[in-house]
Amino acid sequence: MAIIDMKPLSMAEVDDIAKAINDDEDKEIHGFLKKFAKLKTKEAKKMREELENLNLLKLKGEHIAKIMDLLPEDSVDINKIFIDISLDDDETNKILEVVKKYN
Repeated sequence: MAIIDMKPLSMAEVDDIAKAINDDEDKEIHGFLKKFAKLKTKEAKKMREELENLNLLKLKGEHIAKIMDLLPEDSVDINKIFIDISLDDDETNKILEVVKKYN
């Protein structure tokens, strides 16, 4: 298997990819992801799209993946994801509005 694209993915998105591969190692990965992923694949795709459509310059792919994995509940949780930059209240609230739809 070759690396085609390097893109940060949430656990739900990785689980979708792992399901397509049938070997013992990927079954272990699927078991782990099933245990810890908070979103279903369809929800993950919708959430990623909504977060990307916010058009926030500070919101990068790795942030989106972590938001999808952790589903932060408040600004304190958001700030734990954005350790390298700070968001203003408006940006934080926009992200939290999207996340609340999936909690």
